[in-house]
Amino acid sequence: MSDKVRNMFADIADDYDRVNGILSFGVHNAWRKKTVLESGAKPSDKVLDCATGTGDLALEFKKTVGHEGHVVGTDFCKEMIEHAPDKADKKELVVEFEVADAMDLPYEDNSFDIVSIAFGIRNVDDPLVCLKEMARVVKPGGRVVILEFGQPQGIVKYPYQFYSKHVMPTIGGWISGNREAYTYLPETSAAFPAGDAFLELMEEAGVYSEKRAISLTGGIAFVYVGTVADN
Repeated sequence: MSDKVRNMFADIADDYDRVNGILSFGVHNAWRKKTVLESGAKPSDKVLDCATGTGDLALEFKKTVGHEGHVVGTDFCKEMIEHAPDKADKKELVVEFEVADAMDLPYEDNSFDIVSIAFGIRNVDDPLVCLKEMARVVKPGGRVVILEFGQPQGIVKYPYQFYSKHVMPTIGGWISGNREAYTYLPETSAAFPAGDAFLELMEEAGVYSEKRAISLTGGIAFVYVGTVADN
């Protein structure tokens, strides 16, 4: 995992949640709920959330899998994940948090029912390796679920491009003190495969028996769900 990306997230960790809430107008909360819904998570499931950041998606999964379920949140950036346990405690949710790289997970094969990653796969050094590694630790028939930004088309396209290119770096940089980070994030989103192109990447991984994409908010984001093939 790139040291540059890790250091960037470490620098904005303290302001990350506040900036996200402002820049997304809170819609990212609905996206996470939709991700959990599309994952098919149910009580007693065992879930791993990679690139968990400050833990929001892991906590959303815990609400669904309940006390009998188990959720682990991992992130390669220690400074980001340090914020997660307090959030879990305040919501009275028991989630295990660990520092780990999504391309080299410290778990045995077939350990989880679901593995997720939200707004993180575009930041790994090799998304294909990450797709294979996440599938490795999922039981056959389980699911890998990815929430990631897309490139909206139609009437949403040009307003979104202006917003992401000019407004996000300005506001994000002003609050966090790191304009470069909030320039990097929309630039990587614009360049990363989305929709059918990402499904082709999942196909190339060769570990999914089924895969589908769900467009969110006019294509600003997508949920991808891959069913892990038998070993």
